[in-house]
Amino acid sequence: MTPIWGIDLGGTKIECAVIEDFNTCNVLSRMRLPTEQEHGYTHILRQIYKLVETMASETGLRPSKIGFATPGTLDPKTQTLKNSNTVCLNGMPLKADLEAILNVPCELANDANCFALAEAKWGAAHNVAPNAEVVWGLIMGTGTGSGVVVNGKLLNGKHGIGGEWGHSFLDESAYECYCGNNGCVEQILSGPALTRFYNEKTGLNLKLPEIVERYYAGNDETAKATMERMTHFFGRAVANFINVIDPEVVVIGGGVGNIDLLYTEGVEEVKKYIFNSGKCETIFLKPKLGDSAGVFGAALLSA
Repeated sequence: MTPIWGIDLGGTKIECAVIEDFNTCNVLSRMRLPTEQEHGYTHILRQIYKLVETMASETGLRPSKIGFATPGTLDPKTQTLKNSNTVCLNGMPLKADLEAILNVPCELANDANCFALAEAKWGAAHNVAPNAEVVWGLIMGTGTGSGVVVNGKLLNGKHGIGGEWGHSFLDESAYECYCGNNGCVEQILSGPALTRFYNEKTGLNLKLPEIVERYYAGNDETAKATMERMTHFFGRAVANFINVIDPEVVVIGGGVGNIDLLYTEGVEEVKKYIFNSGKCETIFLKPKLGDSAGVFGAALLSA
């Protein structure tokens, strides 16, 4: 047995898990500390150090390597973090600093990549298609991101942005995106974009589950329009990506991913745009691992 260590570095909490070995997701120990990002970059490093030392003391184990799920991506060229919504991490040599303070090698990947890796190895995709060549993990929640796993390995890419589906161009009707571009997937298919569309049309300030409930009640035309907008653009956006990577399995995480319409009407919309004569044999699944996917995927980086 060779335990593997993973840390999910979130905006509000840092979670560490020690997993029995690469072939099982049996958790030996698990702990969380608050990120406290308002105290800055150095404080976050100290919190990570404190967490690792506490875990080592409690388990009697020391890591030989640690995997990290990060908000944002390590730039392969500059070796600094970019595209993080924990803004104090941007531009910082996070990998080098972690290795210096923890005195072990560290592997970093963004949280969407870790989600995809965990669901491919231990989660929903593994259960249904354990030998799948390509697994695509989507996160549709507050934001939209994704990761691609090919033959059990993450597709990182030249710029470290492999799988950045959320900032692909989708349609001019999208809201202006914080990334500086217009038309992004995220500004149509994220939870906030969907609720904004409904709220602007009605003047009501409803949350997405309430809008979905109104759609199923069948007495709210704007709720109907919001869900139809979601499934239509889901079909276009997903088909575009399937045309490039052609995955056997797509796992959809995040709050929007809980909406059953995506797996029925949404998939029917995919068929309209896929370059395969209207046939789509890709398997669409809800995730199995829940909020454990990040830390499990991080642990797999260290194997």
